[in-house]
Amino acid sequence: MNSAADAPATPEATKNIIELTDEEIIAVAHPMWSDLIKSSNEGDYGKFVRKFSYNLTFGLNEVEVGNQFAKSELTRNLSEDWDYLGLIRRGEHVTVLYRVRSTQKSGEWLGRLVLGYEDGEARIFGASIF
Repeated sequence: MNSAADAPATPEATKNIIELTDEEIIAVAHPMWSDLIKSSNEGDYGKFVRKFSYNLTFGLNEVEVGNQFAKSELTRNLSEDWDYLGLIRRGEHVTVLYRVRSTQKSGEWLGRLVLGYEDGEARIFGASIF
């Protein structure tokens, strides 16, 4: 006899992102990172946060983020030519590290993208440039 309780859970709903292979994580992370760079350069807040987890979006200070887009020379001039550095797995999240450059400032910065699953979908739980 089959019942809903007998049915296997969908992999997307139960999978922990750290269980994915490096290649699977990169296939998710790189397009998200590229979208963040592009929307940051354009100052498009709506596109910038569209893949953020609910708690990250809820916790953002929209005025502060808006000021960052408007006033930060770095966040409005990120090079779309970045380098992938590696992964760090921890708990239910994976941190993807990138070397980032600016089109206006000399030097390099460390980009950090934290990914996990929310409601069966890969979402951004943190993003920053140091």
